[in-house]
Amino acid sequence: MIQGYSFELITGPMSCGKTEELLRRIRRCIIAKKKVKVISPDVDTRTKGDYIESRNGLWLDAIKVKHSIQILSIVKPEDEIVAIDELQFFDSNIVKVISKLMQDGKRVIGTGLELDFKAEPFGSMPELMCIATSVDKLHAVCMKCGCDEATRTQRLIDGKPADKNSPLIMIGGDETYEARCIKCYELPDSHPKEKRGLRLLQFEHK
Repeated sequence: MIQGYSFELITGPMSCGKTEELLRRIRRCIIAKKKVKVISPDVDTRTKGDYIESRNGLWLDAIKVKHSIQILSIVKPEDEIVAIDELQFFDSNIVKVISKLMQDGKRVIGTGLELDFKAEPFGSMPELMCIATSVDKLHAVCMKCGCDEATRTQRLIDGKPADKNSPLIMIGGDETYEARCIKCYELPDSHPKEKRGLRLLQFEHK
């Protein structure tokens, strides 16, 4: 059994079961009579109350916070397990906060999207993956072709893939996001004539 001084990170695209896995681990801790503190960012408004909920209906009471530094005042010395959902939504101080919790002997379990809807690193997730003592990358079922290797989060607006200029954070459920494999993932450019970041290399034959 993993004791304190650890940070278990559960990551993957939308609909891969991150929160479900977090709840499973929390419930095992509760059964073992461990003192658990569950935390969620208040920017995640998909739930209307102070709790986290998985897509299969499992839920657990949680404390919602705005700034990551608040977590240090919420977690008490007697708390043994600190579970944090949706890490990608927290400010950059979340890396220092989790490092401090580990130094204090806490077992930290967190979830987060490693990639945003543009398939780019999301928030502080790259740094969190580096300091994690274990990382579990979950896959989802691709909602377009049905394979079980979906690693991307497809944002949909009016049923069509959102373009790259869409806002970074847009809270939504299955009507706004779906899991896609790399082959089926789409990211339209609303300015197709602007080939930003692309370079054509020409080779001269001598």
